[in-house]
Amino acid sequence: MKDFFHHLLFPRESNNHRPKLLHHDSLLLVIVLILFVAALFSVVHNTQPAVLGISTNMTVDELVSLTNTERKKAGLPELALNQQLSNAALKKGHDMFAHNYWAHISPDGTTPWYFIKDAGYEYLYAGENLARGFTTAPETVAAWMASPSHRENILSKNYDEVGFAVLPGTLTGSETILVVEMFGRKYVEGSAEAVAPLETSVPPSSQLPKEQPVTAVASVQTSPLFSSETFPRQIALILLGVFIIVLFLDAVIIARKRIARVVAHNVDHILFLTIIALAVIILGRGFVL
Repeated sequence: MKDFFHHLLFPRESNNHRPKLLHHDSLLLVIVLILFVAALFSVVHNTQPAVLGISTNMTVDELVSLTNTERKKAGLPELALNQQLSNAALKKGHDMFAHNYWAHISPDGTTPWYFIKDAGYEYLYAGENLARGFTTAPETVAAWMASPSHRENILSKNYDEVGFAVLPGTLTGSETILVVEMFGRKYVEGSAEAVAPLETSVPPSSQLPKEQPVTAVASVQTSPLFSSETFPRQIALILLGVFIIVLFLDAVIIARKRIARVVAHNVDHILFLTIIALAVIILGRGFVL
């Protein structure tokens, strides 16, 4: 077994001074295995979500607490959780899943303010933060705080209430967790700062069904055996890491033994694979809008 791994991972006479893993036939086999595993993941993900699915643990209470923690750090009063804003956030989330878009304004022109007014919340000020692809509340709030425009919403003096919705579903072809945060301050007629609330014009086609009221989701907690978001990425990073290490050891051993080879682009290959690994890490993170 030891000799097999030496033959596979280190340059020696038995593999023509090139690790067997880096030979063309071995690389072809690795590619075939990757395609097979990818297809297997897809089948398991669709048929056995308890084995391979989204792993998340996020609650509205934690999102409210973390948001208010950031406001207290800035010397601002806490936001109160408002059911109407939470209902508006949930309707906005359902609309995004139903019409398959990732934006503040829907393809038919529906704005966030429509959902807030439709939920019965007459606002003086209103705002919206969106996030997708995060699996915990701390990750979500941290991403918002790292974005100037989302941070401005969280730390705005104009708002005194907030609503949240946390929804699992498929958006733009990918299974994800969608978080909608709606901010508001109610319009009070006759108050010192009161002005007429912003009117919104909504196409009839964008109106949501009214058969039954929508209640905000308090939490989303799923614990599959393997996470469909992180497990494939972890395997990809392990595989890239193995090739980077083998290429590095190959270059070091060949240089020390002063073995001449016709082709040797290990440094280029290491840099290329490192860039791919960084891309996998960066693209695996969630998004805010």
